[in-house]
Amino acid sequence: MSTITATATAIRMPTIEDLRLMAWLSPTYPVGAYAYSHGLEWAVETGDVRDAGSLESWLGDLVERGAARNDMILAAQAHRAAAAGDGAALARVNDLALALAPSRELHLETSQQGRSFLDATLAAWPCRALTEMAGALPGAAAYPVALGAAAGAHGMDRARLVAAYGLAFVQNLVSAALRLAPVGQSAGMGVIAALAPRVAALAGAAERADLDALGSATPRLDLGSIRHETQYSRIFRS
Repeated sequence: MSTITATATAIRMPTIEDLRLMAWLSPTYPVGAYAYSHGLEWAVETGDVRDAGSLESWLGDLVERGAARNDMILAAQAHRAAAAGDGAALARVNDLALALAPSRELHLETSQQGRSFLDATLAAWPCRALTEMAGALPGAAAYPVALGAAAGAHGMDRARLVAAYGLAFVQNLVSAALRLAPVGQSAGMGVIAALAPRVAALAGAAERADLDALGSATPRLDLGSIRHETQYSRIFRS
């Protein structure tokens, strides 16, 4: 007679924190992310991005050497400041984040989304700590700083926030690529799947990094974002 032993497997149920983070990074959250391509429209126009392979390469550089990496570091630093209730430190992180934008359009991209995110979150997910931290950001607010501040004020996990932000950054630009038509939906999902492990690896380092680790090496993208300002035909704001 055989004996069958049942092994119980612990299943982690989603928490309100998980669902809140999913909502904040959803395409439906009213930050206007759909209007920006972070220079991708110019890259498609010039032929730098023309298929799934070149899109993956372009986004990979952006993740590991460009704004995505910087943004993850900035989000982590804003989270630390908000969790500690340090409005002055949060304001300094925000000033630096805005100063790092290499063009007018990329400054608009981060500041408009950040302001919209902060206002929407104060209305939908209010808490005393977030209200206090928002006082340190009365004007332009960089998007990763606003997101990190909200998560820190709500006591959310910093490492999970940083990783989720990095993947959302990639997903938004793949969505832009689908509208610009160099890749189809299946190929776009393949690009996201290929970059997810790189985002996860970078998130661990970014979550522990300090502000001295900030820096980028994407000069063609930076120049492209400037040239996009006068591009003859365009559908995105950056």
